[in-house]
Amino acid sequence: MARMIKRSKALAVRPLKTGQPTGAALAFQGVRDAIPLLHGSQGCTAFTKVLFVRHFREPIPLQTTAMDPIGTVMGGEENILVGLETLAKNGQVRVIGLVTTGLTESQGTDIPRMVARFRQEHPEYDGTVHVVPVNTPDFSGCLESGFARAVAALIDTLLPQRPTLVEETPEETCINILPGAHLTPGDVDEIKRYSEAFGLTPLVLPDIATALDGHLPELECSPVSTGGITVEEIHKMRKAKATLVLGRSMEEPARAMEKKTHMPVHRLGGLMGMAATDQLVMLLRHLSGRPVPAWIERDRSRLQDAMMDTHFTLSGKRLALSGDPDGLLQWQFLLHEMGMTAPVVVSSTGNHALADSGFDTIKIGDLEDMEDLCRDGTTGVNVDLLLGNSHVATMAKSLDRPMVRSGYPLFDWIGGHTRCRVGYEGTRQSCYELTNAIVHGSDPRLPPYHSIYGSV
Repeated sequence: MARMIKRSKALAVRPLKTGQPTGAALAFQGVRDAIPLLHGSQGCTAFTKVLFVRHFREPIPLQTTAMDPIGTVMGGEENILVGLETLAKNGQVRVIGLVTTGLTESQGTDIPRMVARFRQEHPEYDGTVHVVPVNTPDFSGCLESGFARAVAALIDTLLPQRPTLVEETPEETCINILPGAHLTPGDVDEIKRYSEAFGLTPLVLPDIATALDGHLPELECSPVSTGGITVEEIHKMRKAKATLVLGRSMEEPARAMEKKTHMPVHRLGGLMGMAATDQLVMLLRHLSGRPVPAWIERDRSRLQDAMMDTHFTLSGKRLALSGDPDGLLQWQFLLHEMGMTAPVVVSSTGNHALADSGFDTIKIGDLEDMEDLCRDGTTGVNVDLLLGNSHVATMAKSLDRPMVRSGYPLFDWIGGHTRCRVGYEGTRQSCYELTNAIVHGSDPRLPPYHSIYGSV
């Protein structure tokens, strides 16, 4: 049981947390022909758009109801109706994610009622444009929880109820996958490759591997998402033989899937490290009834060799981690296998999964807290390596420590959003990255000796 230290400051200095609306907007990017509509001020949407454009280096479809002071006081209901009608008339939009922000949540906007009113006033869009309401206040949760809420809302809105009395024969080769926000497009692509290797057809919700992987779209600028799972494929998910839920933050979508489909739901905490990947491979073998492919066995052997090559450097090293809960928990699996420790762990928010983790102490705070814990003489903690998003780079330079980039946003590292860290090969490359960061991030020479008797 980890010791959780709650934040004691009245404000955030160099904030670590990214709000729930940003996570919900990310989830809708993984649905084809979708666009998030953030109900709030223009600044809330501008922040999310800039963060994603800098991270993915791609145009991101995003809209706002553009609440002003008058609209906020008067309720802003007309802003929602006008925004939904404007997007629906576009002709290319099939899914609109109506996402609240801290402003409208404080106001108390009833977005399900507004969706019902829009349906009543505009029946011509029934069956062609799906509106998915999601409540995501900024003042609670983080990017991961907002992402999970959006996925649960997609399941509740778009997935038909599976009949309970009349048996519906499942498709033997079809499985559902619900990936958490901590997984990159490269991670999701690798998980799909593992599933297909066993003859299974993965239906991924949301599928950011085909939407935010950096491909060139047919149109130079599309008003909607250019990849991801289709509405028809979401309907098809109710016929799958099982669902794989990846990440502890995805518990709400997991329960929604169980309620809608009554199918077996398998929860996997993380896919980084040998033991975690072994669990995935054995589950896929059980679901498919097929033996493990030779290339997967080869990848496992390569990982074993890489762990032997790097453990001399990594064993005993002390890391400082920062990020959202699932991102931290995923790294924990690898650190445990390589004999590394994390005396400094700073999370954007706390949850039961973190409390039950193998970390000793977890600080709920910001990047200033992380730097204070890492400085020698402050708490007695000395770390060899820092891990976090691009905002940690300045801290790493100040502390004269190497760092490995992970999480959101990664705006100073080209290709960071596509990096794969899951599976045998992804774990192998992560071992190499950690080792090289430590080896090349420190000066191997002895510091010069200065006699205490020498002249100043």
